[in-house]
Amino acid sequence: MTPPVRIWVTGLGAVTPYGAGVDRLWQGLLRGESGISDFDRFDLGGLACTRGGQIRGYTPPTRPGQPALDLATGFAWGASLEALEQAGGGTDDLGLVTASNFGALDEGERALAGEAPATALAACAQDTTTRRLAAGLALGGPTATLSLSCAASAAALAHGASLLRAGRAARLLVVGYDALSRCAWSGLCSLRTMTRDRIRPFDLNRSGTLFSEGACALLLERDDVCRARGGRPLAELRGWATGNNGFHMTAPPARAAGSADVMRRAIAGAGLTPADVDHVNAHGTGTKANDLTEAQALEDLFGPRASHLPVTANKGAVGHLLGAAGGIEAMVSICSLREGVIPPTLHFETPDPEARVDLVTGAPRTVSLKCVLSNSAGFGG
Repeated sequence: MTPPVRIWVTGLGAVTPYGAGVDRLWQGLLRGESGISDFDRFDLGGLACTRGGQIRGYTPPTRPGQPALDLATGFAWGASLEALEQAGGGTDDLGLVTASNFGALDEGERALAGEAPATALAACAQDTTTRRLAAGLALGGPTATLSLSCAASAAALAHGASLLRAGRAARLLVVGYDALSRCAWSGLCSLRTMTRDRIRPFDLNRSGTLFSEGACALLLERDDVCRARGGRPLAELRGWATGNNGFHMTAPPARAAGSADVMRRAIAGAGLTPADVDHVNAHGTGTKANDLTEAQALEDLFGPRASHLPVTANKGAVGHLLGAAGGIEAMVSICSLREGVIPPTLHFETPDPEARVDLVTGAPRTVSLKCVLSNSAGFGG
């Protein structure tokens, strides 16, 4: 049997509440800095949710003659340019997969409020940013647009890798992004999952999550294409899986059975076993239901080994980046692999006896890593 085509990650880019660049993200996590602040972009109108990961002072790099970018597309553009610069190579054969919860809703919202021409309503279509990025970056490969809630960019990585392995693309830029607009913020507040405290993943006293904005970009390519052009791999995307268990619109099933199944299939698809996994970058939203069931899923998957398998949850520091969350966490996983360091989970104080994991807290943990599992989940299964 012919071995499956290997998929390499050759470029990374990020725009987060820490600022622009993957290194800013990585160093912020290692230093245990919080990306959460009081939200002041617009009048909150009495909403109880007042804190989040707002990006301030960011101006996306532009090219001569390029039209002004909306906030969401600007984040995606900046992350994409960073990933392209690191990966090198041309763009004639480069495809694009984007992932977002809200798309360029910030621009469409301005049209609805009479602050922009009615033509700006087109920005409410999820593929608007996809088309803008593909045209602006002169990408000649296939494009796809995904919107799969909080697992969007993780699912986009899986979709992109599947396209590459099937021979439907040679190289793909996978971009996850979201911006916090008035409409988006109001909708997120209505979910009643946000805390007035800090995000405390897996802590006994956790009380909810906090949402952030930003973008991630990861460039994937087939092994034969990478070798032919002399590309330099950063990491291998060896196994992936997605699923939708259709259990409930917002609540996870008992013991996060859907997540456990997806993680198990991703490991098997990589030709590995749970014993080969050295570290887990968890979804870790800081909500009562998610962290309990995710911890149970890890216990069901790894058995007794789960009690000493290092776990980190980046949302405690940088917040929940919505459509970019899964991709950001995959990126952090790659940094951990390359550096042999796991960043700490912020704001953990009291262990939850029902959601026990070997959580990295306090300071970064130095450890030899060969295989990292990154888990993401989203509303709707």
